Amino acid sequence: MEKIPLTRTGFDKIDAELKHLKTVERPAIIEAISEARAHGDLSENAEYHSAKEKQSFIEGRIKELESVMSLAEVIDTSRLSGPIKFGATVQLVDEDTDEEKTYQIVGEYEADLENGRLNIKSPLARALIGKAVGDSVEVRTPGGDRAYEVLSIDYH
Repeated sequence: MEKIPLTRTGFDKIDAELKHLKTVERPAIIEAISEARAHGDLSENAEYHSAKEKQSFIEGRIKELESVMSLAEVIDTSRLSGPIKFGATVQLVDEDTDEEKTYQIVGEYEADLENGRLNIKSPLARALIGKAVGDSVEVRTPGGDRAYEVLSIDYH
């Protein structure tokens, strides 16, 4: 199977979620199911069905996170330099609006656009790979074509 690139921060976040699900959520849902069973007839017990549904979701999420962690390749971004690649924090300026934006290019499991973590598979990230400070890049987005200039690249 293909390795999944993660930053150290992304790996630690997934690990923390997995531990929380196993040590807090899983025992709590087992207790909730046990309590719902004590209420009698399971065929009409909404609490029981709701708890079983939540248990199914939790177990599925645990399996997904375990799979991601088993395939994870943690990349130490502090050892990187040069043109834009995975893990780079890039400051851009929109050439039409002069609006500045900063993104870190990360793997799909840690991408969070609202927090400036850009999926490496996104059109913008793919266009930025290999670029250097001062380079311009044009990207086709759902909102139309955009042009950006690379202001800085940082690996921290």
